[in-house]
Amino acid sequence: MKEKIISFIKRKVEEANAKGVVIGLSSGLDSTTTLFLCVEALGKDKVFGLMLPSRINKKHDTEDAIEVCKKLEVRYRVIEIDTILECFENVLDLSDRLVKGNLMARIRMCILYYFANRDKLLVMGTGNKSEYLQGYFTLHGDVACDLMPLGNLYKTEVKELAKEIGVPKKIIQKIPSAGLWEGQTDEEELGISYEELDRVLPLLEKNVSVDDIHRNTNIDKGKIGSVKKRMKKTEFKRKQIERA
Repeated sequence: MKEKIISFIKRKVEEANAKGVVIGLSSGLDSTTTLFLCVEALGKDKVFGLMLPSRINKKHDTEDAIEVCKKLEVRYRVIEIDTILECFENVLDLSDRLVKGNLMARIRMCILYYFANRDKLLVMGTGNKSEYLQGYFTLHGDVACDLMPLGNLYKTEVKELAKEIGVPKKIIQKIPSAGLWEGQTDEEELGISYEELDRVLPLLEKNVSVDDIHRNTNIDKGKIGSVKKRMKKTEFKRKQIERA
């Protein structure tokens, strides 16, 4: 798995004739694992880590991301997005926290692509298959990227890979959160743990019925049904733009 992803990163960067990659870092499992893989694939000099926190993000998360960058000896930069967000708030109603959270993801995407365009880099996506199949991402936000090395790995597989390649234990053990509002966690929003989700998704992809999945896994039928419903409801997010 590791060697396949490393080979993929090398090949795609060479094909694009890019000078390297830029990665948005939250100090979470997915972005940190992606960073480690990119450094191994390309070398530290071709990897740029970008931290784009807002006031709601915990200070120690940025500090953890900086610590990892220093450990891997990659160049990095921290840019707080609050001033940019305030410009939108001056002209738009951002009282809906989901609307605001999606806007924050898109602001981060714009900054990532600014540096990618300026320095001839590829933007590395950090999403995983579990979240992708549940539509748990922002269109033109966190999935706006040139490559997504972890895109075919379920979240639990990313965790195992992270252990294998030496991602710090405190990163692996963090509670997954997109950091879009205070106290937000991924599993609470999804309504199911990643461990359960990753047992359900492969079976749903094979069109196994909810009843059969319940019998095979003993996971609550309500949870399975919700996963299936979310998968169907967010199908439009996984399609390319349709043309008449």
